[in-house]
Amino acid sequence: MTSHDAENTEPVVTPIANMRSMGAAVRMSAAVLLITLIAACSPFGMFGSSTPEEPIVPAEELYSSAVGNMEANRYQSAISDLEKLERQHPYSEYNERAKVMITFANFRTRKWRETVLAADRFLALYPQSSEAPYVLFLKGSAYYQQITDTTRDQTHAEDTIDTFELLQSAHPNSRYAREVGPMLLVARDQLAGKEMSVGRYYLGNNQHAAAINRFRVVVEEHDQSSHVEEALYRLVEAYLRLGLAGEAQTAAAVLGHNYPSSEWYQRGFDLLQRQGLAPQMMAGNWLSGRA
Repeated sequence: MTSHDAENTEPVVTPIANMRSMGAAVRMSAAVLLITLIAACSPFGMFGSSTPEEPIVPAEELYSSAVGNMEANRYQSAISDLEKLERQHPYSEYNERAKVMITFANFRTRKWRETVLAADRFLALYPQSSEAPYVLFLKGSAYYQQITDTTRDQTHAEDTIDTFELLQSAHPNSRYAREVGPMLLVARDQLAGKEMSVGRYYLGNNQHAAAINRFRVVVEEHDQSSHVEEALYRLVEAYLRLGLAGEAQTAAAVLGHNYPSSEWYQRGFDLLQRQGLAPQMMAGNWLSGRA
């Protein structure tokens, strides 16, 4: 390279270096501007919290407010007070009672899922509490309120039975254990009704063995339900269709012995008579011990 060439490179190098310096400066300025804009847009400054800090309210004041709201039937406001109490004072003497009140408030506002969840939280923390029977009562009642007709899923009826049976076994002397009796009968009747619904479906589709199994469940496992009479009649019907005359006669005999004035017995009797048969107890039949 000649000295003249070297001299000609000087003006080229200098502007490139200057451009790099200027680019860095521009990038730095843009970054500073971006940070400034973000900080300006934030209501709490550049490093502030995204949510305002919740003011601490004394536990006694929150509990008192919740009680007042409960008495005035302002259940959602009461729940807000009680949840704030639990959040701000996790070791407060009021917390056990607060959880009971939350369960009750959810129940009164027909929030069944929230009632069950609140009850489970309480029972997990205070299984030996004197309030446990009441909380179990609320939990089972929440399930009970969700029971649907017998053509639909009966999970809620099963959950009702499980919860109330636990209440009765764990707290047999509780007033709540005595009060759940009628609801237990309804829930069990629903399960029997579901078996009948499925059994009728099978019978209508000539699946006689499957139908018999369903009706047998009603007779054996739900013998206090209102569906037993029909179940026995349907057994007469299904056994006759299968040509099992002895089983049909026995089912009719058990039906007549236990429900002599029943319309279902008269219908079963007529079915047998059309076949030249009559109700008769046959030894060795699974039904023979039920007469």
